[in-house]
Amino acid sequence: MTEKTESAATDNARKNPGTAALSAGDTLELEVTGIAHGGLSIARHEGRVVFVADTLPGERVRARLTEVKKSFARATAVSVVEASPKRQDHIWAEASINRQPEMRVGGAEFGHIELSHQRELKAQVLADAMRRQAKLNSEIATAAVIEALPGDDDAGLGWRTRVRLHVDPETGRVGPYAARSHRVIPVKSLPLAVPELAPLAPLNDLLPDAQHVDLVAPSGDDPRLLITHRGEKTAVGAGDVITEYAAGLPFRVRAGGFWQVHREAASTLFEQVASAVEWLGDAVDPAAANLDLYGGVGLLVGGFIAGSDSRARITSIESDEAATDLAAENLATAPGAQTLNAKTEDYLADLLRSSGVVRQRVNRGTVVLDPPRSGAGGRVTAQLLELAPQNIIYVACDPVALARDTQTLVTGGYELTALRGFDLFPHTHHFESIAIFERI
Repeated sequence: MTEKTESAATDNARKNPGTAALSAGDTLELEVTGIAHGGLSIARHEGRVVFVADTLPGERVRARLTEVKKSFARATAVSVVEASPKRQDHIWAEASINRQPEMRVGGAEFGHIELSHQRELKAQVLADAMRRQAKLNSEIATAAVIEALPGDDDAGLGWRTRVRLHVDPETGRVGPYAARSHRVIPVKSLPLAVPELAPLAPLNDLLPDAQHVDLVAPSGDDPRLLITHRGEKTAVGAGDVITEYAAGLPFRVRAGGFWQVHREAASTLFEQVASAVEWLGDAVDPAAANLDLYGGVGLLVGGFIAGSDSRARITSIESDEAATDLAAENLATAPGAQTLNAKTEDYLADLLRSSGVVRQRVNRGTVVLDPPRSGAGGRVTAQLLELAPQNIIYVACDPVALARDTQTLVTGGYELTALRGFDLFPHTHHFESIAIFERI
């Protein structure tokens, strides 16, 4: 989490930063009152906001400071004085609060919170981002719930189809990193991983020549182990093409390439884009110049076509050449689909220089975008405002980035007409959102 994303919670503290001389390593007893973006909870000490790991709102904890700034500090809970009724034993023993903070494994920072309450906290984060960054207070913007994915059990375990493990350069031991560090922590199990990966995980092996290990369990291929050796950028086999399934359809993807890690995530996003297109109804023109930005291997193009028309015209823009080639294969049976290898901002700049006829077709169209965690950003949102498509379907993996881009789009002439959240990452602070914008 950056200072910028924490600014909402620290605004008031800057006005009254307090006078206590605090230092990293100090231990405080804190009352935890709120949740912040990034998986940390919020407490206050003499006017200073303290962002605390490994706790949750409603608790009183003893916490060790790890960083102290003028208006805020960061800390990690070392013991619980008064527990929330929503606290549970951590789903990963090696992340338990009973361990020293530096020895707690990362990757499941909400694992000490009851699963249903995790989703309530994530919904609070989304609503708060919409109020603060997007400046919206409507029910649509602030009342979204975070929905479980089909097939998730009550424990929220066994969903992750891709896992990266690291190798300690001194000992050769294999394991995840500790939370907020690059210390390798030996573990006995991987509770978030799908069961197919357990036999492949080298948790008891020594791999002194390796840098990291990727475990991959494709839905349409055998599980595999990819080892990246020290001094190398990619693992042997990372470029192998494997098959993944989404909504019953095959998609070809590189073993080391991007694909949603939750076993049901790709199908969920495919189906939600299809549902968004159906919900928009006649506002979606299959014959217009529809766009899929940051298109990957064509997953969301498939959803757009499923919700619109098998002959719908849509161009997928992707900066990775290998992914673009695979998208062309995956969409070969869709006569109206095209793929283009380009950066999104460069492609949109070319469109803005195009003839009036091309611009008119974009103006009638729908844009689907699934940007990186940093969001579409100022340049791309400005380009979209100038192109002024009829609809924008925005798939977001970061609520603050989504809210920031929402504020730009709403100010520029769009209305947020739908917002939903999905728990693609149980026991972590991450989740996915899908927002629909319509031109006013």
